[in-house]
Amino acid sequence: MMKRLALTAALVLMPVLALAQEKLETIASMSIIADLVQQVGGPRVSVTTLVAAGGDTHTFQPSPQDARRMAQAKLVFINGLGLEGWLPRLVQSSGSKARLITLSNGVPTIDLDPHAWQDVGNAKIYVRNIRDALTAVDPGGAALYQSRSDAYLAQLDQLDADIRASLAKIAPERRRVITSHDAFGYFAKAYGMRFIAPQGVSTEAEASSRDVARIIRQIRAEKIPAVFLENMSDPRLMSQIALETGAKIGAQVFSDSLSPVGGKAPTYLDMMRNNLTALSDALR
Repeated sequence: MMKRLALTAALVLMPVLALAQEKLETIASMSIIADLVQQVGGPRVSVTTLVAAGGDTHTFQPSPQDARRMAQAKLVFINGLGLEGWLPRLVQSSGSKARLITLSNGVPTIDLDPHAWQDVGNAKIYVRNIRDALTAVDPGGAALYQSRSDAYLAQLDQLDADIRASLAKIAPERRRVITSHDAFGYFAKAYGMRFIAPQGVSTEAEASSRDVARIIRQIRAEKIPAVFLENMSDPRLMSQIALETGAKIGAQVFSDSLSPVGGKAPTYLDMMRNNLTALSDALR
């Protein structure tokens, strides 16, 4: 009799347990956004990343598997500002009915520059947009999403303060660097830096010999102290520029993607702190 009662109770509880363990299926367009969604969503969300860590969102080509993933998701988090030019085709081919959440909504934008997350203040806007979107489709998790976003926003506040304090120690005339593509406009505006790039805002744009010659002349004329290699760009161009000008090659910086787990920048916080250290070490 006791065994039958225990079995009956287990059968009754199985659907409840399954429901409790079910996670909200979400998609993030790229690794930086995936990390922010996971920070807010915690154990209640499952995050699938389309452009994996180390990948290039500018040149990404979706696969049939990506279309199947889109069809199963409840929420799709994107950056917007023209970064995911391939997205409309993917949505159409997948037949997805998921809610599309553009995290850059509310960001003070820079024309033709989608890299808004490079300003920590904008990353805070992303986090609030994630919190609100998750709460709207999963109100049962509202308290969790609120507490996790509050805790993460506090970490972002500290990160922002640390960046400002560290860069304030660098003489204003030395806050000038060369990077391999123009992905740091928001960082420059927020933190009083100047970034010069021989490519445009997209890594699809090839730097011409005229562009390279112009950059070399500018480094020499302005005595720009450092050249930085990004995680997604061909280092040969930057090495050539450094060789011809004598500018120091700084440590690797990350712009459009996190590193794989085990690398220097597996999370947004790690990425920004890695970049801060690289800049500070090269420019002081």
